[in-house]
Amino acid sequence: FFIEFISGIIAASTGLIADSLDMFADAAVYGIALYAVGKAAKYQVKAAHFAGWIQLLLAVIVIIDVIRRFMFGSEPESTLMIVIGLLALIANVTCLYLISGHREDGAHMKASWIFSANDVVVNMGVIFAGVLVAWTGSAYPDLIIGILVSLFVLNGARKILALK
Repeated sequence: FFIEFISGIIAASTGLIADSLDMFADAAVYGIALYAVGKAAKYQVKAAHFAGWIQLLLAVIVIIDVIRRFMFGSEPESTLMIVIGLLALIANVTCLYLISGHREDGAHMKASWIFSANDVVVNMGVIFAGVLVAWTGSAYPDLIIGILVSLFVLNGARKILALK
């Protein structure tokens, strides 16, 4: 997530920054899920809810960044968006595969699976936005994917916070 975040800053890409913050939230969720393994169900739910609140906060940060870039402009670097998006996609598909067999092993693992599934969709969106930025020469596809990622993350947070 650190490499993607720095790449997002260099590429002036809200999509990459949004995806990197989402990956940071995932890393936190995996750590929290590992902590909750073997704990009582109520601790697993608390761990999942904490992760959901992290996602909610990061989504709000990205929405603020999209508004800022819309108001003051940005020129995202499409090639970097596509390359980093592809690398992130490979990483997230691997994570999704590794945890798919354990997604029903408690709320904490369900939250981890939801995060990873969201990331695969987000990565494809960032790659598509990078292609559109290259094709149109406009920053709007990047801003749109930034908003869509935020909405997607907010929906994931809602699902996680609803886990009992």
